[in-house]
Amino acid sequence: MKAAPEAQKRLLDLAERDAALDRLRHRRRTLPELAGIEEQSKQLAQVSTQIIAAETEAADLGREQAKAESDVDAVRQRAERDRKRLDSGQVSSPKDLASLQSEITSLQRRQGDLEEVVLEIMERREAADTKVGDLRAERDELTGTLSAAEARRDESFAEIDKDAGQVRDQRAAVAAEIPGDLLGLYEKLRESSGVGAAMLQGGRCLGCRTTLSIADLNQIRATAADEVVRCEECRRILVRTPESGL
Repeated sequence: MKAAPEAQKRLLDLAERDAALDRLRHRRRTLPELAGIEEQSKQLAQVSTQIIAAETEAADLGREQAKAESDVDAVRQRAERDRKRLDSGQVSSPKDLASLQSEITSLQRRQGDLEEVVLEIMERREAADTKVGDLRAERDELTGTLSAAEARRDESFAEIDKDAGQVRDQRAAVAAEIPGDLLGLYEKLRESSGVGAAMLQGGRCLGCRTTLSIADLNQIRATAADEVVRCEECRRILVRTPESGL
């Protein structure tokens, strides 16, 4: 393949823009905020799951407390009815009086036991409500931290994307000055190896950092300036300049 020496040199400008775009893409992928956002998102999801479990527990305890309080009321009302019967004098039989008094005593004990159950449930519910509150506060803090990190990420993305847009415009302008066949070869090589062209500097390929042999250098030296040469080691296009050591 043949191409004017100036066109070949423009490949170095193109490679420089491509390297800049690679650096920007790498920077976008490895922003410090990304790792933090991923970790905070995991923590937020975990806390959200814990909140659902804690809210469910608190709701269950609420229903359990309501049932226990209802049982206390039922026993209290029955005991009150029995006391009214006892106080009214309607029960005159000693046997019935003894039975009624025994039932009232038993109901009082039952009421006391149920009230203890209510107190125990209330304590558990209070602990569950406190846990829900603590988890919600943690969720809110994580949400704020995550939002701030996402805002920093988006700001960095916008800056990187702006720089990348400028570099792409510059690249397009350079590519427009390169003959189609030479540009096609460059793009093919770039796709396969990441770099399509490299400078020959001081007898060394700056693409693979290989120092060329004297025989290879002599061969390149004897090659016409408009002939496109390739590195024997990495197969990239070798661009000759006054710094090539030829």
